[in-house]
Amino acid sequence: MQGARAVAYDVLRAVTTDEAYANLLLPHAIDRAKLDAKDAGLATELTYGTLRRRGTYDAIITAAADRTVDRIDPPVLDALRLGVHQLLSTRVASHAAVNESVELARRHGGGRGAAGFTNAVLRRVSRETPGHWMERITDAARSDDERLGLRSAHPVWIVRALRRALAAEGRADELDTLLAADNDAPRVAMVALPGLADIPDDAKHARYAPTAFFTRGGDPDALIRSIEGRIRVQDEGSQLAALALSRVRPVVAGERWLDLCAGPGGKTALLAAEALAAGAHLDANEIAPARAGLVRRAVASVPLEVEVTEEDGRDRAARAPGTYDRILVDAPCTGIGALRRRPEARWRKTPADVPDLTALQLELVRAGLGALAPGGVLAYVTCSPHLAETAGVLAEVRREFGSTIEELDARAVVRDIAGADIDLPPQSDGSLRAQLWPHRHGTDAMSIALLRRLP
Repeated sequence: MQGARAVAYDVLRAVTTDEAYANLLLPHAIDRAKLDAKDAGLATELTYGTLRRRGTYDAIITAAADRTVDRIDPPVLDALRLGVHQLLSTRVASHAAVNESVELARRHGGGRGAAGFTNAVLRRVSRETPGHWMERITDAARSDDERLGLRSAHPVWIVRALRRALAAEGRADELDTLLAADNDAPRVAMVALPGLADIPDDAKHARYAPTAFFTRGGDPDALIRSIEGRIRVQDEGSQLAALALSRVRPVVAGERWLDLCAGPGGKTALLAAEALAAGAHLDANEIAPARAGLVRRAVASVPLEVEVTEEDGRDRAARAPGTYDRILVDAPCTGIGALRRRPEARWRKTPADVPDLTALQLELVRAGLGALAPGGVLAYVTCSPHLAETAGVLAEVRREFGSTIEELDARAVVRDIAGADIDLPPQSDGSLRAQLWPHRHGTDAMSIALLRRLP
């Protein structure tokens, strides 16, 4: 049976080599290892903490090893990252952190040479305080933004993107608070599918989404199983994004809805419950077969027939011109709005990814608008506040479609759903989109825009 450190290390290796998502892989790894609650908590802290601060730890390893991390074998590097996290950011005893990491390096990194190198680097790290190492690496930084990125464990390009997004609301002074919030472990939000499940009496209602709540302890999986998936884990911001489309206006029975980029299916399930209650029909599409399977499982708890197709969303929309009354385009994006839950995402994407993503986002929105019936509404949603993926795409859509569409006030819609106290300042570009934030709302940084095709 594996221990907590071995489980954490295996997940780190999967993230490094296979681009796995820790939040999906770790729970299964903990179950397979049969960890008790204490060791499961340790494995979770070691995994997420190491992934979250990887860039900072890599700078420290570079300084302590006298070589850049690209010259260290990847299995050894992951053992070093795990060891440095324990030494500098946890209460784990130094000897345990060093010895266990050395053993992982020996077992997975090539034997005695890897073990000796790991031992030397970690003992050098252990001889100094966290403050010493932070001062050393920030003193070597080339700019204020690089220093801020090292202190907050964010790549420089993300620091700058978040600053610009906050500045678009006149809130650039919130940057430090936002960066800190990105490094906090989020509370596990749940959704009770409306009309199919009630929020438990002993739960704490979430602040904004009427479907969202927090458990007061215990195993959320047990609750999910007990009610056959009609209660499930879902970020409150994700719930608000789906509800913004389903509740933008009263539903007319017989409406046709489409979730164009549906995987992994959380928003699809919520839309399905809303469609069932209102007498609407819902179709879903997801290009990746594995994610399409997740969508099918997500909607299985809703007694509504939902056809899930596996096509490129652009092609799926193109073969249904003028068909749908409501379309959700939850577009592929950089994901920098979900760094609390997906800490590895901050190191996985680069600025070079943004142009291709925004081009795809624009094409999906363009195709979705073509599939709207006259008077229909499209919700353009990203789990990113990056202005190129939000304001930039919307500006190009307005330029292309001109007077054939109108942007609805997503902030007003979200306020109607969430309550008037939700803080949604206007955007400097005049867009009416709603931007959520981890530090301000306790949600992922979801951007929600609503576009109506004029009759």
